[in-house]
Amino acid sequence: MEQIYTIPVNEAFEASAANPACGCPFCSLHGKLEDDELELILGASMMEPDVRIQTNKEGFCRTHYDMMFVRKNRLGMALTLESHLAELTKDLSEGGLTALMSAPGQKPIKRIGVLEQSCYVCRRIEFNFGHMVETAVLLWKSDEEFRKKLAAQPYFCLPHYRRFLLCASEDLPKKKFGELEKLCASIENAYIQKLNEDVSWFCKKFDYRYDKEPWYDSKDAVERAIRFLRSDLHVSPEAKK
Repeated sequence: MEQIYTIPVNEAFEASAANPACGCPFCSLHGKLEDDELELILGASMMEPDVRIQTNKEGFCRTHYDMMFVRKNRLGMALTLESHLAELTKDLSEGGLTALMSAPGQKPIKRIGVLEQSCYVCRRIEFNFGHMVETAVLLWKSDEEFRKKLAAQPYFCLPHYRRFLLCASEDLPKKKFGELEKLCASIENAYIQKLNEDVSWFCKKFDYRYDKEPWYDSKDAVERAIRFLRSDLHVSPEAKK
């Protein structure tokens, strides 16, 4: 029986099985999570005290600052920045007891170092995405229909392929993991072979001897290779349509 937490995973795998252009289902899941988090942080969650405490503490990475900036909610972003900057002003101050107990400059060095490694949106995505990978493993173990969806996937990007296998290796019995690994490997091997052929043909098309030959499937081979090697992240689901 389908549970609420399995719905987004099933939908992503169904979409990629039906339309190979959707690409890696885990990239789609990551993109949906990211889109939802950015929508919330500039909307409903913006004024919630517990959320504001966390965004003041963690801030955002440059990627997510940029993604918030282009969403055209300048007021929402400014309000978030206002309280974040106010808290940072206090955190970076060398005054008070801290100044007497530590060498000069240590407080801002420590606080900025922590800030450079933190992002509220990244942390939220990572937490929820980890559960989605676990859910995919659970569905493989318990749902015959999901096994058919997985078998129909066009490919998994390499970072998510590794993560899926790692999660499965830690959760599945040896025999079941062997079945999953064999199926995933066949999907990946078929895709990387096709990708090799398309990239090679793309290169040949710049040789005058192949000028009159058709492009076949190679026109977007470079883009597809990048998505396969490094994931298709930080792109709005709307922009992919």
